Amino acid sequence: MSSVANNRTDLLRNIAKMPTRSLEKKRPRKSLNTYLGVDGGGTKTQAVLFDESRNVIGEGYAGASNPLRVGVETAVAAIFQAVDAACDAANKSRGDIVAAAFGLAGVRRADLRQRVRERLAQTLGIKSVEVVTDAEIALFGTTLGKAGVVVIAGTGSICYGRNEAGETAIAGGWGPIAGDEGGGSNIARRGLQAIAKASDGRGAHTRLSEAGADYFRASTPENILVAIYTPQMDNAKIAGFARLVVETAQAGDTVAVEILKDAGVELGLAVNAVIEKLKLEKKTVPIGRVGSIFRAGALLTDSLLETVHRTAPKAYLAKPLLQPASAAAQMAFEKYYRQGEK
Repeated sequence: MSSVANNRTDLLRNIAKMPTRSLEKKRPRKSLNTYLGVDGGGTKTQAVLFDESRNVIGEGYAGASNPLRVGVETAVAAIFQAVDAACDAANKSRGDIVAAAFGLAGVRRADLRQRVRERLAQTLGIKSVEVVTDAEIALFGTTLGKAGVVVIAGTGSICYGRNEAGETAIAGGWGPIAGDEGGGSNIARRGLQAIAKASDGRGAHTRLSEAGADYFRASTPENILVAIYTPQMDNAKIAGFARLVVETAQAGDTVAVEILKDAGVELGLAVNAVIEKLKLEKKTVPIGRVGSIFRAGALLTDSLLETVHRTAPKAYLAKPLLQPASAAAQMAFEKYYRQGEK
């Protein structure tokens, strides 16, 4: 068995071992106790409920909950829409939740993170409420707290890592105006630029033109110009076009293929920045990848890994052991035991 396979097997075993029995003895079990995990991004929010055995007993979904993009109140409203849907699915109520962890895009600023936490804790009426970035729960889902790196490519993009000493580093997460290279909004914009160039004769013909006209409901590729500048058009809708860029690349369109290759390079550069900050260049470091853009597969990851290997030759791509929302629920579960709350 390869060292990568051994690493993954060891991590899977660790899920069953957490938390330790010494932690479990800190308080009596209550069969009704429910643990909440939330993954909130620029397009959608997912809530997951765990029971005492860490089984998923309910899931719920809602719209965007990035407070930096939609505001705190809108973000909190979306979060509880997803939470209530998960409670309904599990035949539970909010009152059954004893601990919660929220991994949200857009909460790198401590003041904003605290405002969101206060609103969530006030509404839930419990003490064990943790608010972290979406990157932190994604990394936990990949390594279960051990050293590693995770790169997220959904609506936006961000990379986050931790070394053996517990030091952390981050790259990306600058949003659609200043960053998001390799994320959906940036890929979509690259696709739209390719359509504009093809329409003008400044660039190669691409099947993205037809795909774009269909996605934006324009009568011709030229009329996409009208659609994308309407007041109703927002970043989430623009970013959604990235799915068509991926599909067009998978169908063999060379322009779309090049866009995804470039996106992989950009994500690889973000990974390298984090690896260098944490001095992981010589380590066998797992790189988790999370987000819808990774459905592109090798069209994206080949150039990503090629870029990373120039800095960290032993790094490897790792599949998440827990999806982000479940990772957040696991974090809530562990924190509750550590605190010994009753």
